[in-house]
Amino acid sequence: QVQLVESGGGLVQAGDSLSLSCAASGRTFSSYNVGWFRQAPGKEREFVASIDRRGSDTLYRVSVKGRFTISRDNSKNMIYLQMNNLTPDDTAIYYCAASLWLRATEESKYPYWGQGTQVTVSS
Repeated sequence: QVQLVESGGGLVQAGDSLSLSCAASGRTFSSYNVGWFRQAPGKEREFVASIDRRGSDTLYRVSVKGRFTISRDNSKNMIYLQMNNLTPDDTAIYYCAASLWLRATEESKYPYWGQGTQVTVSS
């Protein structure tokens, strides 16, 4: 079992940066790959980025590549999403999720989810 709690969301202006954190609990956390997803109002939840259990392999959706960076610190049971040059299109609730699948982009492959943190980017 893995429990996940996101934090760090907020209201920022276009072009600003924001760093999200995801605190994980559970002795087997380091065995899981982790993904960040987001859901904008009126839209389906979508994959944003993933990182493997060792922190050496990352995957990004095209629209955030070069602006977002996913990382993890297994010694602290933490996952991070650094978001730079934010745009209004990045406005969404951001979720972290854990999976045994490597490079999974489908929600169905992530059995463990946090409650989400709101990110709002004003123009």
